[in-house]
Amino acid sequence: MLTCGELLVQLLEDLGVHVVFGIPGVHTVELYRGLPATQIRHITPRHEQGAGFMADGYARVSGKPGVCFIITGPGMTNIMTAMGQAYADSIPMLVISSVNKTEQLGMGGGRLHELPSQRNLVSGVSAFSHTLMRPDELPATLSRAFAIFNSARPRPVHIEIPIDVITAPADHVDRKLGAIPSRPSPCPDAIARAVNLLNSARRPLLLLGGGTSDAGDEARGLAEALDAPTACTINAKGVLPKGHPLALGSNQSLPPVRELLLNSDVVLAIGTELGETDYDVVFDGNFRIEGALIRIDIDPEQLNRNFPADVAILSDARRAMSALLAGLGKRTQYSTESPGTRRAAEARARLEAQWPASWSGQRCTLEVLQHTLPNVIVAGDSTQPVYSGNHLFEANHPRSWFNSATGFGTLGYGLPAAIGAKLAAPDHPVVALVGDGGLQFTLPELASAVEAKAAIIVLLWNNRGYGEIKRFMQSRDIPAIGVDIYTPDFLAVAAGFGCRAERASSFEHLRQLLQSAGDSDRPLVIEIIEDAGFLTGG
Repeated sequence: MLTCGELLVQLLEDLGVHVVFGIPGVHTVELYRGLPATQIRHITPRHEQGAGFMADGYARVSGKPGVCFIITGPGMTNIMTAMGQAYADSIPMLVISSVNKTEQLGMGGGRLHELPSQRNLVSGVSAFSHTLMRPDELPATLSRAFAIFNSARPRPVHIEIPIDVITAPADHVDRKLGAIPSRPSPCPDAIARAVNLLNSARRPLLLLGGGTSDAGDEARGLAEALDAPTACTINAKGVLPKGHPLALGSNQSLPPVRELLLNSDVVLAIGTELGETDYDVVFDGNFRIEGALIRIDIDPEQLNRNFPADVAILSDARRAMSALLAGLGKRTQYSTESPGTRRAAEARARLEAQWPASWSGQRCTLEVLQHTLPNVIVAGDSTQPVYSGNHLFEANHPRSWFNSATGFGTLGYGLPAAIGAKLAAPDHPVVALVGDGGLQFTLPELASAVEAKAAIIVLLWNNRGYGEIKRFMQSRDIPAIGVDIYTPDFLAVAAGFGCRAERASSFEHLRQLLQSAGDSDRPLVIEIIEDAGFLTGG
């Protein structure tokens, strides 16, 4: 007899799922019965939040949904933080959980893991939540989820299965999955209006968001056709190649780029929320757009949020950019001396002159990292070198710099996200860039990395506490309470988990340690002490 749980993993394999992150529990064991008959690899995190962050990192690098198996009740409450981060950053994630028996739902009988309503609980961090009442519903429900992942704004989807349905017979179920719909194409009239505006523009500017991650060729072509200085959000780093003459980095919150924006007569924003954590990280409310605004987004609700558009184009980013390029033709003679490149160069020069002196050690660390490992993928936490790196670091390719400092802004993300990223791209060096405070949120996932032979590099920035929050409190004359936390011996802890571990004593030593990381299938923890002499010049 084929059970619903066995059918589920077979259908997941049919949908191209290669990895599942989960912690088995008494309510989910039936999901595991059929796994040995598939090619799906199971990874066991040490906490459901870790499962969600791993799925997130896997999805960001692969472009495919990260899949989690989660138990009823505490499994769901534990993974919600990770779902919140994925929801904020438009990351595809499929969370499959158990739930109590159908006749027990909503009864409040004090059953094991019982909640009044898991669906209500996760409604704010998911595109949808569905309770599977019969095995027959499974193919259509999975098809609905993958239609969102592949054809709409991707966000987490939750499917809960009552424990009596997981074990129910499923031999009779029609296994046919629905066709995945095409991504939306732009309205020709809207494209024509946008082309007219862009053709009349004398000082255009381009804003690229995470929705353009898979459209690098089109993005570069559009920037050059318009001769438009181009700023990328954190999740769009690498879409415009590192060192491109039109690139402004991810510095939309800083005065040189803001002034350039104010002086632009047409702004084209593609696949971006125009949200606070990319455009106003200084939180002063002074990010403004004065020129005509053209917005392209796959989410119709997003097209007029934050900043209303003069032309709103509902479309997949790549398809809309291709249509714009066809309409514009060769509008300008882009060159390293064209007006747009001069505007971008002036802004970059002003940015270079304004970098805080306190960033020098962090900047050198990032430069050593990128020069030593040019194809590196960096999964960052909320920590000092990530905050500065969001401005300083320019990725060599898309989907290679991402972190939890944007969007939802959780701590503990970097380590498990890096594990997921390494599983998605085993041939690339992957670095978890974390602080000592954030690492303690998900420190046990070092064991998961060892177990999975995920040879990530954990670059640990140790300032012995919650350094950023401490500075924030001190700047406002607030007593520094709760920020000087106990700091363990991370090297001993890492060794206890089976990792290699060493403290960097110089930039040259850091380079040597990074180079050595490829010689092992074990994670490497490199600790950097924030006030070390080689960082501070002492």
